[in-house]
Amino acid sequence: MVTTGLGPRRSAVLRLLVVAVALAGALIGALGGAAPASAHAALTGSTPAQGSVVDEAPEQVTLTFSEGVAMGDNSIRVLDPQGKRVDRGKLRNLSSDSIVKYGAGLPPGLRDGTYTVTWQAVSADSHPVAGAFTFSVGAPSKTAAPVPEQKVGGGLAGALYGIARYLAYAGFVMLVGGAAFVLACRPAAALVRSVQRLVVQGWALLAGTTVAMLLLRTPYTGSGDLADAFDLGGLQQVLITKPGAALISRLLLLAAAALFVAVLFGTYARLQEPAEEPAKESAEEPAKESAKDSGPGEAGEAAADGAEKAAEGAGQQAVNAAEQARQRKDLTFGLGIGGVIVAAGLAATWALAEHASTGLQPAVAMPVDVLHLLAVATWLGGLAALVVSLYWGPPVERTAVRRFSRIAFGSAVVLVATGVYQSWRQVGSWRALTDTTYGWLLLLKAALVVVLVGIAWVSRRWTGRLAEVRTAQVAASAVQAAQARPTEAKASEAEASKAKGSEARAAEADGAAEKGRKAEKATVGASLAARAGNGVHTDSGAHTDSGAHTGDSAPAGDKAPASDKAPTEDTTADGDSTADGETAGDEAPDPTRAAQLARQQAALRAARTKRERDADPERLGLRRSVLAEAAVAVVVLVVTTVLTATEPARTEEAVKATAGGQSTTSNQPQVLSIPFDTGGPHGKGTARLDLDPGRSGSANALRLRISDPSGKAVDVPEVKVSFTQKDKKIGPLPVVPKHVGKGHWRANGVQLPVPGQWQLSLLVRTSDIDQVTEIKNVKIG
Repeated sequence: MVTTGLGPRRSAVLRLLVVAVALAGALIGALGGAAPASAHAALTGSTPAQGSVVDEAPEQVTLTFSEGVAMGDNSIRVLDPQGKRVDRGKLRNLSSDSIVKYGAGLPPGLRDGTYTVTWQAVSADSHPVAGAFTFSVGAPSKTAAPVPEQKVGGGLAGALYGIARYLAYAGFVMLVGGAAFVLACRPAAALVRSVQRLVVQGWALLAGTTVAMLLLRTPYTGSGDLADAFDLGGLQQVLITKPGAALISRLLLLAAAALFVAVLFGTYARLQEPAEEPAKESAEEPAKESAKDSGPGEAGEAAADGAEKAAEGAGQQAVNAAEQARQRKDLTFGLGIGGVIVAAGLAATWALAEHASTGLQPAVAMPVDVLHLLAVATWLGGLAALVVSLYWGPPVERTAVRRFSRIAFGSAVVLVATGVYQSWRQVGSWRALTDTTYGWLLLLKAALVVVLVGIAWVSRRWTGRLAEVRTAQVAASAVQAAQARPTEAKASEAEASKAKGSEARAAEADGAAEKGRKAEKATVGASLAARAGNGVHTDSGAHTDSGAHTGDSAPAGDKAPASDKAPTEDTTADGDSTADGETAGDEAPDPTRAAQLARQQAALRAARTKRERDADPERLGLRRSVLAEAAVAVVVLVVTTVLTATEPARTEEAVKATAGGQSTTSNQPQVLSIPFDTGGPHGKGTARLDLDPGRSGSANALRLRISDPSGKAVDVPEVKVSFTQKDKKIGPLPVVPKHVGKGHWRANGVQLPVPGQWQLSLLVRTSDIDQVTEIKNVKIG
């Protein structure tokens, strides 16, 4: 059985937190592993289109995105079949209104062949995005153009950046939530060392991760090489971007937060210290002194003066207490206002640079995102402060727990309301909840929040029980303390009596030894004096009888040597005794023994505190439920971090539509790559169909290319194309393409009367009996 106080509780806390962190790691591995491919800004169109074959080289290559992106002169690169860059190296901003479009100019006279377009950008929500595609001039050809294999934002740099993002959220929650817990729920917690460590470590964690993210922005959005983290040129480029400005603003706000924390745990903490009780002796001392110095007639006046002075002292103490209460109130108000401003500013550094800053209704989404982050920090950070207070601090008052319970409930309401709005904004449809990664993560987060609310409800029940049984517990504690005091007093008196007895006996022994030494000295002195008198003269000055004196002096002479030695021995003994006494009085206690005693006393106090706390089943249940809340909160925070790094459902749906043959941008050339297999000899191949400009109400040019599995153009006996609009019951509208070359067909003037999603049917016949019909969807603007 462990007897070191908080040891078992510490181990239980660590085990639960280890489980939470392990689950968090599993979520990061399972969900965050695809993060580099989660491009929040998707490429929704290009000219020339991906995989298209154009008759003549275009004047420029243009890219269209689903949301705002940041690009530079080297963001779009066009490579010829030999891998040589052929674009003009100057970015063209072709954006207008809600259309985000960029281009790169091409020189005239490009020869036929397949060209590769590589592009890289940073989306408006601070995440990097990149891609590559090919188009052909005249006819496709082999190409040696290199295409990056590693996704932008991936690798070690991407992993470290993702970890820093999570830790930054955690630091924000610890800093803001811990400070809010002190100011709004339990001001006395400003004196609790574990709460102080929580808030200060939250500040340090947020500051450190912010600096790390600044350094990692260059490799994260660029080459992926960690060595580029210390590239001053790259850092300078980062600082002029929106994410870089947000990170710098966060550091400036953290400087103000450092001052806030210093005042919170400095001046504010000192104001929370309990006032010392005035000593009655100090108040009565003037009266007693006056009574001693005065006569019988003046005793009454002296007593009156003493009472008056005591009353003045009490009045002064009341004035000081009122002044201290006013200072505490004013400082609390000032810290509250300043803390809200700093916390909102820190939350805004995320809102201004991530999801809320782009897409639908950014002017509404950014303030909502700030409220969402503040609600998360208040709830989860306050929960962390309550955990450390319950496990590593003095007993928490029931009023503080009830205040936090009410604040947590309000935070949960704000969290749900803002979360619903954000979900509608990022998901857009019920189907996207189950068809996209973002939707699955959102459902997982909602389920975890429901679990968290359920555990919080259990904690509220424990809090209610605390309120019901608090009076009885206080009375029982008072009775136990009253019963323990006489026993402790008697034990103390017995120990004091024993100590006094030991001291008295030691003093008595010392006194007896001293008396013995003095008597011995007196005897020796008398012997010396007697021997000197017998050998010199008498009272009359005549010599005495020699024989008589000789007989008397002989014994004295026999004793003389012993007497001569005695003083020396006595003096030596006395000197040794004095030296021993000084050594015993000046010798310091053994520091090792003192440290051991201090540890034992601390262990005993901790064990006594543990027994007292464990004897309270309500508080024990509250600690366990709050710890379970904290463990779930860790997982919620991980899912939230992964969610912010995941492509929104609206964009993901658009990407899926494009991959399935749909295009989400109107008036853009539609390119479909349709594999087929007729089942006969040489029946496998790929049909690439290009419909330009891909809009209704105008003539469209349809180009079709048939190739074998090796990519070589081949002829087939027959191809047929038709379009059907099922929603409006239009079609099928047949298109008969004309054979214009080996493996190439073309049809002009293709009319599609209405915009919307059309169904394209392609019939390919490779022999007299082998044919297949493939169906794809295409969206016409």
